[in-house]
Amino acid sequence: MIGLDTNVLVRYVMQDDPRQSPKATRLVESLSSESPGFVPQVSIVEFVGVLSSSYGLTRDQVASALELLLRSKELVVDRADQVVKALRVFKAGSADFADCLIERVAHAAGCSATMTFDVGAAKTAGMKLIPQGGTAQAECQPGVNDRTRRRPWAANAAGRHSKCS
Repeated sequence: MIGLDTNVLVRYVMQDDPRQSPKATRLVESLSSESPGFVPQVSIVEFVGVLSSSYGLTRDQVASALELLLRSKELVVDRADQVVKALRVFKAGSADFADCLIERVAHAAGCSATMTFDVGAAKTAGMKLIPQGGTAQAECQPGVNDRTRRRPWAANAAGRHSKCS
């Protein structure tokens, strides 16, 4: 198995570069179910973004291109089940694909909700909007300074450990 970068997938699907597209085609078409190409989830997000913004493809065209990758026996898409679920949400509405995938990955990880400041993601991707006053779901232990409470990784990076319950 070999990993495939986003640009290889884009060149293969779009056939837009006279030098790189034939190379991408030869590479992808040399893959097999016994020796597949691996597509990381982040490459899927980039792929959708590039097709949408750089090539101006419609949502339906982007969804079709993504379905092509997902159906290929020569490609192994990282956590394909989550990508498929995100694609369903993406196709059904107006949500950004990245937001759909973020919410589905968090759900698969056992999160009860995916919190956001993005009103659009809350309305269309199944996320929950952080209330005006914030949320008090994870209170930190007493004695942790306010800066660490807001950014617990800051204390961890400095060698101090804070634990939220």
